[in-house]
Amino acid sequence: MKKQQKNNWVKIFFAVFFVFGVGAAVLVFSNESDKNENKVKKESTSKIPFVNTENTEQKNILDSLNTLKAAYDIAILEKTALSQELELERKNVENLMEIIKASQNPSAAQIKIFRNQLSDLNFSLEGKVLEIKKLKSQNKNLLTEIESQNVVMYNQKAENDTLISKQKKLESTLKDASKLSLSNFKVIALREKSSGAELETTKAKSTKKLKAIFAVNGNAVAKTGKRIFYIQVLDQKNNVLGDNKLIEFGNDKALVYSFIVSTDFQGKSVNVYGILNDQFKKGTYFVNFFDKQEIMGSASITLE
Repeated sequence: MKKQQKNNWVKIFFAVFFVFGVGAAVLVFSNESDKNENKVKKESTSKIPFVNTENTEQKNILDSLNTLKAAYDIAILEKTALSQELELERKNVENLMEIIKASQNPSAAQIKIFRNQLSDLNFSLEGKVLEIKKLKSQNKNLLTEIESQNVVMYNQKAENDTLISKQKKLESTLKDASKLSLSNFKVIALREKSSGAELETTKAKSTKKLKAIFAVNGNAVAKTGKRIFYIQVLDQKNNVLGDNKLIEFGNDKALVYSFIVSTDFQGKSVNVYGILNDQFKKGTYFVNFFDKQEIMGSASITLE
């Protein structure tokens, strides 16, 4: 009995010792694990570099401003009515960039201000770009309208030129049609009898007058009324006989004539003549008939 009780106490003692041993081992292992974990955390913490969030934001804002400045440069190249405003906006972008570059370790509040200013500049550019697109669209429509108007004006000018050409041609035709034409040019020498009667002669010593005769042809579209014609008589030496007067017609046109013949033209043919009184010598005389500065015909006579 005593031996059995002794064995039971031995078993209890070993059981208690085993429990305390396992607990101590667990405690030691747990302390070692905590130490190792703290060591790893310290080592990990020492390896991760410190990141300054404000500096990163500052760089991002500068990059965005550089991109914004390039966008303003492109918009200015459009050369629209907004170019001057765009240049001022670009200057604002450059000024903000200089301010940010000069800032050392900006605070979070400063970064917020910079980002708000960047947002305002972006918004302003977007508005200007939309306005430029609108202006370009308006200009395109205006150019299209101008081109259409140019085509209309070109066609109208071509039509007007054609009408003017036709009118000038018609005026020229009417002018030519309204001109008088002369015909039946003739010159005769006359002598006078004691009775006063005039007879035709070819003798120079008997000739008292040269009679220039011609016909004005009928013309229904010619101007009616008094018409004047100039007669030029030249002797053998090409001297102008008679009045020997100079008349100018303009356009550097002039004529020396011997005498004037007038008639009342009423659209129908009419015979006209003029007389030159002079002393005539032997030889040939030339008579030219003029309607203003334009020679209409000629005739000649030789006196013996």
